[in-house]
Order: sequence, then C-alpha cells, then structure tokens
Amino acid sequence: MKSKFLLLVTVAIVAMVGVGAGLFARPYTFHGSLIDPPVPAVDFTLTDQTGQPFRLSEQAGNVVLLFFGYTSCPDVCPATLTQFKRIRTEMGKEADRVRFVLVTVDPQRDTAERLRQYLAGFNSSFVGLTGTWLDLDQVYRSYGVYQAILVPGPAYTVDHTDRVYAIDPKGNLRLTYTSDTTADDLAQDVRQLLKGK
Repeated sequence: MKSKFLLLVTVAIVAMVGVGAGLFARPYTFHGSLIDPPVPAVDFTLTDQTGQPFRLSEQAGNVVLLFFGYTSCPDVCPATLTQFKRIRTEMGKEADRVRFVLVTVDPQRDTAERLRQYLAGFNSSFVGLTGTWLDLDQVYRSYGVYQAILVPGPAYTVDHTDRVYAIDPKGNLRLTYTSDTTADDLAQDVRQLLKGK
C-alpha cells in the first residue's frame, strides 16, 4: 500500500513539473527583424507571370515571402530564389500555404513571359510580378524599397533593396530579413507564422 502511495505521489510530482515547464517555456525567438507591433501590409495589385492580376490581400491565410529583384541580376536575386527553393523543399506540404513572390525592379526588361521563364528555373509555383512604372513605384514606396539603374546601356544593372519581407496569414507585415539569413532559419520562422505565432 505504501509503495502504491509513493508511486502515485511520484507520478503527480512528475506531472506538475511537466506542466510547470510548459508554463515557463521560452517564447519562440524569430530570426529576422521583428516588426512589433505588426502593421498591415500595404495592399497592391500587379500582373503575374501568366498575365493575370495578383492582389496581395487575396493571399490571406498564407504566409507571403516578398522579395524585390530582377531577372538579369547577377548575384543576390538568384541566391535569394535559391533560398526560396530550399525553404519550399524543406517545408514539404506546409509550403502549399506559402507564397514566394518576386516583384521586379526592372519592368523595362522583365515582361511577364521573361519572369515566367526565369522563375521556372527555380520553382514553377513561384510568383513573378511586374507592372507599369507608376504602379511599381507606389509599391516600392510603400515597402521602403530602393531601386536605381546603374551604368545605363543595353546591359545595365539595377541597384536595389535586397531584403525579404514576411507577411503573416492575417495580412500583417511581421518580419524582414537580410540576404545572409539561412533557409533553415527562414523556414522555422515561416512555420511559426503559419501557427499564428
């Protein structure tokens, strides 16, 4: 009888310790620059690589990873899209609730068709957006994106902001990331956003 009582007491203590540990567990720490409190992401409508309108607010329920770049970019853009490809692979089915979006900073060359061909080299589910200079300029301003053509000519390059913006399923701008953020860290953060954290 005594051993039975001791067993019950031991089980109760272990259960209490487990509950206590759960109560005092550390909150998740995001890897990007957290926007706290979150702010609603500025809505916009641009044209995707299939020629269809893409409206940001219609992506509610998904996490949107937004990047500003261009198809002729020699370095940071392909590197970022390679990171997106790794994140999509690593997340498996969860990635169906993530929109990987490239907004061009070079609408003169980045037609819908060119974006389609370029993104197909990474993942055909990725979204490429273009539009008029006026429409794009409003988006750049809304997200604090810098864009400038360097050395004008047929093979010009574009200097631009290289951050990734994370928008949560409620449409709030939650985090921004530098180009050296790893795919693993981004994937972990996206999972937390999908959980509503």
